[in-house]
Amino acid sequence: GETQATFRLYGLERGATCGFGWQCLVARRLIEAGVPFVKVARAWWDSHGQNFETHQELCADLDHSMSVLLDDLEERGLLEKTLVITLAEFGRTPKINPSLGRDHFANAWSTSLSGCGIKGGSVYGKTDADGQTVAEGKIGAGQLFATIFKALGIDHEKEYFIGARPLPISDFGAQPIDEVLA
Repeated sequence: GETQATFRLYGLERGATCGFGWQCLVARRLIEAGVPFVKVARAWWDSHGQNFETHQELCADLDHSMSVLLDDLEERGLLEKTLVITLAEFGRTPKINPSLGRDHFANAWSTSLSGCGIKGGSVYGKTDADGQTVAEGKIGAGQLFATIFKALGIDHEKEYFIGARPLPISDFGAQPIDEVLA
């Protein structure tokens, strides 16, 4: 039911049914249909070798598809009630390895939050000059998830219980990063 122009906008040929652009288009349609949680995955970021060649494709694909998705959601009035999160389980080394790649790096990594409850264009934290450590605004997963929950209007301090054992939805005591919240 999509127009040829919409397919082209997402970088797709009519009838295409694969790729990251396709996943983003399907995600938009699922959001329109009221699906409360949609996951889109862009695989193969594990560039331990040939980082530069690999990222020419990966970054162009991610940048294009995500920007089109965000614009499309905004134009349809869906971005204000949709939180778009871009993250991975860790960052990549700031230095290139002998295989011309970048390895796993937990010292500093980035996440983007867009839409629902987030101040557009806000930035929180920064690394030192060579990207080795977080110089300002270091947070943990608990604070990230407390921020996500607050943006979505969910009580970030809520606990569930397994028997008598409390299980928080974010870490005990984790507070949201109010600087990025609208």
